[in-house]
Amino acid sequence: MPHVAILGLGIMGAGMAHNLLKAGFQVTVYNRTIEKAQPLSEAGAQIAGTPREAAGGAEVVLSMVADDVASRGVWLGDDGALAAVRAGTLLIESSTLTTGWVRELAEIAREKGCTFLDAPVRGSKAQAEGGELSFLVGGDPAVLERARPILEAMGRRIDHLGPVGSGATMKLINNLMGGVQVALLAEGLVLAEQAGLNLEQVVPLLINGAPGSPIVKGKAARIVARDYTTDFALRWMHKDLTYALDEAMLHNVPLPTVAAAREIYRLAMAHGHADEDFAAVVEALRPPQ
Repeated sequence: MPHVAILGLGIMGAGMAHNLLKAGFQVTVYNRTIEKAQPLSEAGAQIAGTPREAAGGAEVVLSMVADDVASRGVWLGDDGALAAVRAGTLLIESSTLTTGWVRELAEIAREKGCTFLDAPVRGSKAQAEGGELSFLVGGDPAVLERARPILEAMGRRIDHLGPVGSGATMKLINNLMGGVQVALLAEGLVLAEQAGLNLEQVVPLLINGAPGSPIVKGKAARIVARDYTTDFALRWMHKDLTYALDEAMLHNVPLPTVAAAREIYRLAMAHGHADEDFAAVVEALRPPQ
């Protein structure tokens, strides 16, 4: 089995690394905060002090970090993974990023003699921990076949969308729709609260009716209970909506609903909810208690 390096051990990366270990892969992990790596060390992973150290002996390097800035940080520079990769190494970027950076990274990988996939994921904490992620892949089909055993150890579904950048584009579309739905759910529930409706009646009517998408079903009760335990931080949903709006500008596609939703997330961040689950967007709309 190939030696896999995982860069980034947040909610998603940690679960992915655990599942690779359970599948029998040799795993080296890197995280800026080394304390997050300790449980993986106890499970059999090697801990690296830098992305370069993590990538040095690996045949596959996978990054799962927050944004373009963090991705550039783990791949580039003297301590970045690309400083140590050997020709033939498979590089996988699973973070939610701009398509511009993904394509730039793919070109750098090509110049290094490496193969590359952009493979962001659908799913959150539970899916990452349970090995049930869904991978949205952009890249050469032959490279995907090489990566398939690794992705299958972490997920239950793999969709090949097209060339590099296609996976990143699909992930932004996926997240913009989820972000808008939760912002709209928040508006509806606040209106119900202020109108004096019984939310124990309102929530079942919504989640079992036409508006009841999986994400609405997952967030409605949490909004009512004000349970914002973080599965996906609100700040990252705001970031993803921003990236989606930037992508839409490249294609001359207006996204007015996404722009309005992003503003609600911005207001929630301004009210101190950036690191809570993005269900906390409702707190931008609720009147002060």
